[in-house]
Amino acid sequence: MMINFSRLKPYLTSRNKWLAVLFLLPVLLAFVLLLMDNSGDFAQMGTASYRPESVQGRCQPDLLIGEAGASHGESTQDGIKYNVRTPLNYDPSIAHPLLLVLSPAGSNRAKTEKTTGLTLPATTAGFIVAYADHPELSPTTTIELGTIPKRVAEKWCIDEKRIFITGHSDGGTSAMALAFMAGTRHIPGAIASSAAGIGYQDLRDRQCPKPLPVMIMHSANDHLFPGYGLESSGWWAACNKCDPIPEKLVNGCFGYSGCADGVKTWYCEGDKLHAQWPAINDTLIDFFASSGRRQR
Repeated sequence: MMINFSRLKPYLTSRNKWLAVLFLLPVLLAFVLLLMDNSGDFAQMGTASYRPESVQGRCQPDLLIGEAGASHGESTQDGIKYNVRTPLNYDPSIAHPLLLVLSPAGSNRAKTEKTTGLTLPATTAGFIVAYADHPELSPTTTIELGTIPKRVAEKWCIDEKRIFITGHSDGGTSAMALAFMAGTRHIPGAIASSAAGIGYQDLRDRQCPKPLPVMIMHSANDHLFPGYGLESSGWWAACNKCDPIPEKLVNGCFGYSGCADGVKTWYCEGDKLHAQWPAINDTLIDFFASSGRRQR
């Protein structure tokens, strides 16, 4: 039996087109995701309550170009990318506290926003939030991360005496380093470091900064940096001239009393694995919200 290939040609052509489409779909999907730059997947922002007692500073709105809501792809001078989230009802005349969230190794600003879940509670509490990518950890990149608050303040109305920094693992290490390094210690008004790879051996020869509210979050099951949280919180308690024995508070947190200038110094211990963000966001936001304005 002879096959008439001329009659099959339209079918073969059509079939090849479908095969080409099926082959190109994954490529096109990857290209679209690349164009999105991990920016399309972000958490819902909240509506802040601007009570008179919560307003501690003002800005001139006509000098600021930052928009309300979600902003993507902001960058430091050396190219570290970060995203910004504001309250849905962002008022550019009111100076907001800024929460800078630093990413762990192997993560980026979009993933960190998702894993920490800080956007909704922070913006509802009146914070502007900036999520930064993870650069290769070094003193130079840590200093570069420390330029983000100033860059955010160039576009959005930020109270530069209420800059709060948190982060997990490498991000927690950078948050803590920004608070004790000589060139950056003036930046944070408080820090909350999670699963940081800084222990007493790393801190013992460091010069203490001025009294600073510090919240150290670390897990008893952190096998990568076992005991580092308790060691670093003890160093900070000594720097803040607190009484040496902490008292039990809430959510696994212990607070040192008698600290200089009344600054809060907390150690919060969880039971998660090293890679997991501690599920105490309300406690974290309350810690920052009640930390007040740091005198520089």
